[in-house]
Amino acid sequence: MTTTPELSIDQTAVDDFAERLFGDYTSGMVTLMIDIGHRTGLFDAAAAGPATSAELADRAGLTERYVREWLGAITTAGITSYDPLTRTYTLPAEHAACLTGGGSTNVAPVSLIVGHLATHIDEVATAFRDGGGVPYEKFRPGFTDVMDGISRGGFDGQLIDGILPLTGDLPDRLRSGIRVADIGCGTGHALTLLAEAFPASTFVGYDIATDAIERARAEAADAGLTNVTFEVCDVAKLPDDARFDAVFAFDAIHDQADPEGVLRGVHDALVPGGTFVALDIKASSHLENNVGNPLAPFLYGVSTLHCMTVSLALGGAGLGTVWGEELARQMFADAGFEVVSVNDVPDDPVNVLYVCRR
Repeated sequence: MTTTPELSIDQTAVDDFAERLFGDYTSGMVTLMIDIGHRTGLFDAAAAGPATSAELADRAGLTERYVREWLGAITTAGITSYDPLTRTYTLPAEHAACLTGGGSTNVAPVSLIVGHLATHIDEVATAFRDGGGVPYEKFRPGFTDVMDGISRGGFDGQLIDGILPLTGDLPDRLRSGIRVADIGCGTGHALTLLAEAFPASTFVGYDIATDAIERARAEAADAGLTNVTFEVCDVAKLPDDARFDAVFAFDAIHDQADPEGVLRGVHDALVPGGTFVALDIKASSHLENNVGNPLAPFLYGVSTLHCMTVSLALGGAGLGTVWGEELARQMFADAGFEVVSVNDVPDDPVNVLYVCRR
């Protein structure tokens, strides 16, 4: 007869891990509360100064009972403080800097992606069992709004004065007048800013999402711009006559069905010596190098719930959000590019900037 030894369990470690899990679940709820505060204007109202729940609700034009419960969540999360004597809540200026305003330091819009992707968990879980993925169309138009909200402030705050200076002589060439494309342009805000800043250059944005292109055209028209156009186009199949001096890709390579084909197409569309600027995820291609990166769980999670699955839905490569610098460099080289530099991006802990030359 044989006996199976009982496993020795460290109960303290079990308790510690359970506590950590509840911390993770709590953080998820806090993220949703940040989402609500952002989309209802509560953070902007709170930034105006200390207020009771009734005063804050009045400022934001909201229902006091909901505002009071929301305040309970964000106060116990350490986002606002509470004075029980005056029943007033205060949003510290340092916290307001991260949750309000239109610049690159406002990271409140990032919370939107968690709630949006959560609505597709059932479909992604089905893909775990059956293979394939969730098509990009399933995420729209909500995903268009989310990505516009996340990127707009960063572009406003950093594109012209923070990102472009990292691209060598490209700003001087833009001032002189060149042909520029943005692949996967979304709502086109980046190109609108570039077209306003560099009137001698001409710009075209390509995106597969018709709703995003419609919004891009409307914004350019409202700005009175005549040097920028937008086209509905699968960027894996750029027009045969496309010829550019520079091409931008803002977080648009890693979720492509055929990223290698996209990069080859960009290479072929550039004139010799042309510049390819790719803003993409700051991470390693190797899991062991991402352990300890506090943003890594967020990035892998976004990949599972969106970036990887939209590619696999088309039988694509499924690179995923965390394709990483090592693989990115190799793929750029395989497409015929020289990687000139890889730079950190101001006020952006998520991305790096690849500057490549044909």
